[in-house]
Amino acid sequence: MPALQTRIDRCFARLRAEGSKAFVAYIMGGDPDPATSLAVMKGLPDAGVDIIELGMPFTDPMADGPTIQLAGQRALDAGMTMDKVLDMVRAFRQSDDRTPIVLMGYYNPIYARGVDRFLADAKAAGIDGLIVVDLPPEEDEELCLPAQAAGLNFIRLATPTTDAKRLPRVLQNTSGFVYYVSITGITGAATAQAANVAPEVARIKAATDLPVIVGFGINTPNAAHDIAAIADGCVVGSAIVKDIGAGKPVADVLANVSALAAGAHRA
Repeated sequence: MPALQTRIDRCFARLRAEGSKAFVAYIMGGDPDPATSLAVMKGLPDAGVDIIELGMPFTDPMADGPTIQLAGQRALDAGMTMDKVLDMVRAFRQSDDRTPIVLMGYYNPIYARGVDRFLADAKAAGIDGLIVVDLPPEEDEELCLPAQAAGLNFIRLATPTTDAKRLPRVLQNTSGFVYYVSITGITGAATAQAANVAPEVARIKAATDLPVIVGFGINTPNAAHDIAAIADGCVVGSAIVKDIGAGKPVADVLANVSALAAGAHRA
């Protein structure tokens, strides 16, 4: 695996130097419409977001709970496509060349576009890493290895069911960071408990030098603090997407993001 120096790598180096934890925010590209989604995205860094996880809407999002599924449907109904998601990233990069962007989605649209073309387009647009939840490590040659060769981090998910036998395989070609899914099941379905997560994070960190970021089930500033305190940072998605889905003004969405980020950074 080639040594990468992406915006993600630089972000974690900076956070380590500052003694700070990472706050990662997930939004669905194009939800509820392209203009509002871009306005939220552009406001995330000033709200304290260190890394943006940008969802690519898909018709069959099997890992997502109802909140994210509905966001994807709103985006699709608003005419969102892969090209328009990449357009969002290009527009964001016109004013921000520092904040890392991780594209989260499913393999089908990437396969349909063609892996080489997709990777070239994503890299050119300003994407830094990929999370593709339906490609297991056994299929690394499909996308993971080509992505890393193209200069993109490939971020893998570990879960409570990733046992000692499976973990080395999951970590083998992972780069950027490891995303630990704090609960079994779908996004937005339960609340993460730091006491349960801490030993799992420690187990993963004993097996890799990569940062470990915890997501799923984090929806308050206190929860963000408690989880970030026992990991290298946390991801919040459903809580932010719920605000967007409720039609809250962009300023109110970002105010809530800021409170969540402050919770993580207090850790």
